[in-house]
Amino acid sequence: MAQFELLINGTRHQVEADPGASLLWILREDLGLTGTKYGCGIAQCGTCTIHVDGNPMRACALRVENVSGGQQITTIEGLSEGGNHPLQEAWIAAQVPQCGYCQPGQIMQAAALLRQNPTADRETIRNYMSGVLCRCGTYMRILEAIERAGKAMTESKTA
Repeated sequence: MAQFELLINGTRHQVEADPGASLLWILREDLGLTGTKYGCGIAQCGTCTIHVDGNPMRACALRVENVSGGQQITTIEGLSEGGNHPLQEAWIAAQVPQCGYCQPGQIMQAAALLRQNPTADRETIRNYMSGVLCRCGTYMRILEAIERAGKAMTESKTA
């Protein structure tokens, strides 16, 4: 066991863990940040997507020792400041939710895309989101929500 300092959603956390422990379980079990979900455990489904320094990463495959050097870790709980992120609002407006299990990962992946390219076209969105799976098959509504959020983000910057 070793001590690690993690910067998560703008707050510093001290955790004691095995250096090879998965960040996913540190988030969920030690810090109570249960918005990040466990899916496949092998970084293939995208359910556990978080941001590390703004880049989408699979928390199940990240070892705590590799993210304790001051990198900014953002989970679904820290995506917006003081309210809903445009993606969260668009998700509801497009009626994406069904089982809801994959949605934190979907939203985190989409947020990374829209930060880079809020006017992404459908093909770009499909390619960027292709590694995040939805068992319910709400892909068309997810696509609509991402487009809607991108438009809202673009309009708020020009307003």
